[in-house]
Amino acid sequence: MKSDSSTAFQSGLLALLAFGAIAWEADAATDGQLRVTGGIIEGKVMEDGMRVFKGIPFAAPPTGELRWKAPQAVLPWEGIRQAKDFGPAPEQGRALAALLGVPNRFNEDCLHLNVWTKASAASDKLPVMVWIYGGAFMNGSSSTPLYDGTRLASKGAVIVTINYRIGPLGFLAHPELGKEAGGVSGNYGILDQIAALRWVKENIASFGGDPGCITIFGESAGAFSVAYLASSPLAKGLFHRAIAQSGGSFAPGGKLGESGTMSKTLQAAEAEGQAFLKKLGVGSIAEARSLPAKKIVATSSSGGPGTAPVFDGKILPGDLHGLYQRGRFNDTPILIGNNSDEAAMFIFGSVSPADFVKQARERLGDSADGIVALYPHSSRAEATLSRKQLVADAAFSWHTWTWAGLQATKGKNDAYVYYFDHRPDPESDGANHAAEIAYVFANPPASGIFSKTPQSEDQATAETLSSYWVNFAKHGNPNGDGLPEWFPFTKSAPRAMLFGTETGMGSLPYAKRMRAWDSFFAGKREEASSKP
Repeated sequence: MKSDSSTAFQSGLLALLAFGAIAWEADAATDGQLRVTGGIIEGKVMEDGMRVFKGIPFAAPPTGELRWKAPQAVLPWEGIRQAKDFGPAPEQGRALAALLGVPNRFNEDCLHLNVWTKASAASDKLPVMVWIYGGAFMNGSSSTPLYDGTRLASKGAVIVTINYRIGPLGFLAHPELGKEAGGVSGNYGILDQIAALRWVKENIASFGGDPGCITIFGESAGAFSVAYLASSPLAKGLFHRAIAQSGGSFAPGGKLGESGTMSKTLQAAEAEGQAFLKKLGVGSIAEARSLPAKKIVATSSSGGPGTAPVFDGKILPGDLHGLYQRGRFNDTPILIGNNSDEAAMFIFGSVSPADFVKQARERLGDSADGIVALYPHSSRAEATLSRKQLVADAAFSWHTWTWAGLQATKGKNDAYVYYFDHRPDPESDGANHAAEIAYVFANPPASGIFSKTPQSEDQATAETLSSYWVNFAKHGNPNGDGLPEWFPFTKSAPRAMLFGTETGMGSLPYAKRMRAWDSFFAGKREEASSKP
């Protein structure tokens, strides 16, 4: 059931929508002005006809008493609001933010989005692509240069990048917060994403976008978010295609750190939240709301309280695997995949064969020996590579495999799977986590850990990936003129689009290892269901 504030929010949006569509043709061609929820904005009009609008608020500032509450209606403004510069990034730890290329401007008042469009009129009804950034739910921003939507929008789509709350400001759960919100807490960052999608649904026609053709796409935590939105009843009808790059969440909830667990149960998350308040030195949520946002973020840490979505029974009803099995998901075409060396960003140094086996047994328990047998480890070189592959399979590959299989068997729409193995460095073991983002947006990596000098083959790969992604947004099918044909995924003959030295359909490289992981995660679900 929607809250009164949510109903009022939507009513206000609907009241403004009709005028917004008219405002495009009246103003945009001359000065880039549009009417959206809250008032009139003015963006930049580029020489090639691209129009860019940055820092548009889609909800009220989540500060003060609104900290750890669902996003509220936009506060209207007088006159013309300039939309030529990005809003601030969400409050977060500075060190990793710098590595990820997040601009050095942070604020708890962060619920803004950005739009790139080449439409000349509202009647153009271009497909819409809404980007959700990654960063382990602890870092990230829609203003990161890598996510500039100019080149992708030039292919005939309206590109939107959104901010959402992260870290303890976005995902802290606590019994007091549950009492305020009817029994659920945490997931404020997911609610931000849903609020942004509502804004897009109600306003995007003014930018020449089609509100009936919205694609959500994201990488890492953004891809996990896409999976959560695909299973949330609150997101039903807000999007029509979904793209997940290196992420999914089909293991049961529990405590982070348990093998394969990407989400927390409400009970575990609220217990962690109570301990976190003690660590902050306060005795209540009211006191915590009076603390500076920077102190709250600095007190948290990776894997700690407020660093992951929560299976709360309402926003996120529960284990996605079970929801898909029962047909309780938002059924759209999906395009999902992962990279060939995902774990290189997280796993460093070499390991001996004996230590590889020892570490696997510590994490996988009784299942270890059967899984380890699938990974060559007779030498230090083999064991080192296999350790990365094993971690990547547990954290990424199995979730892609499972999600594609469930969509193919339980859904009415197709699943398209890719495997990204483009290697600018021929000495590397494969494509690192997040390596594909620059090619999807057709932007040379410009800053942070993604920085490198693009080569001619990089431009060709960028042209291919961005074309597939925009085609999928347009048609729910990535195929198009001049591109190798991409066939839907089937678990009986698992094939994927392989992006490497050449592009084309081929056998999914990790498929033979997935049966063992199927058994492992089935055991995890059985174990989780037996807990009180």
